[in-house]
Amino acid sequence: QVQLVESGGGVVQAGGSLRLSCTASRRTFSSDVMGWFRQAPGKEREFVAAISWIDGSTDDAGSVKGRFTISRANDRYTVYLQMNSLKPEDTAVYTCAAGSTFKEWYYWGQGTQVTVSS
Repeated sequence: QVQLVESGGGVVQAGGSLRLSCTASRRTFSSDVMGWFRQAPGKEREFVAAISWIDGSTDDAGSVKGRFTISRANDRYTVYLQMNSLKPEDTAVYTCAAGSTFKEWYYWGQGTQVTVSS
């Protein structure tokens, strides 16, 4: 019902910055929140950050707090993940998701690769 398309992935050096974008095809009752997950090679997927379209409230993982910032676009279909002070351990496939709450996710994007070199 909702298609999510990510962009902005790439290769950066440690300490650098990168901004990811995710655009939803439409808003639904089950897409009140959008967020980002990541999965590094050999590891399980982990939650990164999320934002609510209702009130703009956010949630983020302790591992990225102070370095990553999630935000909303004025068109209300796009969210961003601004990643600063990147570390090699941030290297992963980052996937956009949409759901009804910060704990319930229903739609997933195809993922975009982020590689941080040392």
